[in-house]
Amino acid sequence: MPLLSTRLLEDAVNEFARLPGIGRRTALRLVLSILKRSPEEAEQFGNAIIRLRKNIAYCSVCHNISETEICSICSDHRRDKSLICVVEDIRDVIAIEKTEQYRGQYHVLGGIINPIEGIGPSQLNTTSLVEKVRHGPVHEVIMALPATMEGDTTVFYLSKKLHPFSIKISVIARGISIGGELEFADEATLGRSIINRIPYEHKT
Repeated sequence: MPLLSTRLLEDAVNEFARLPGIGRRTALRLVLSILKRSPEEAEQFGNAIIRLRKNIAYCSVCHNISETEICSICSDHRRDKSLICVVEDIRDVIAIEKTEQYRGQYHVLGGIINPIEGIGPSQLNTTSLVEKVRHGPVHEVIMALPATMEGDTTVFYLSKKLHPFSIKISVIARGISIGGELEFADEATLGRSIINRIPYEHKT
């Protein structure tokens, strides 16, 4: 796409195009859509992004996004603190919560082990998970990770770390297709996968 008519337009398109899954043509359509809005609406849009970036933090307990030090799920006394669901990222928390089939707590790893991309256990929230199990009233850890080689590698690594503790380690049922991501599964399938979870067989 050639240079646009003004530097302001060009800069705005470049910023939108930096977002994942957004090409320059889509970025241009988004920018032009904003220009069609009133100045007040455009300012409201911009301020929402600024407030999001400034005020959203990560829960000190589970690493989910939160406006407070401890997120609403971790601070909810009605949730089962003995049950922890380990997920890859925040999108998986949202997907599982939409099923309304899970009443435990979460632990967001912030990714999965992927040596090709240079992502190892030290880049993930693994140490805090081990400490949570060591010191907390945890009876079961559910590994709700993608059904991929990287996901299985991460489950294997975490199971070895958690093996010394007397807890149950389970994985979600394979209602999720091999190679599938949790966020793209329909709610009924994902809900059944949580309910019908199976024990993880630790192999040394």
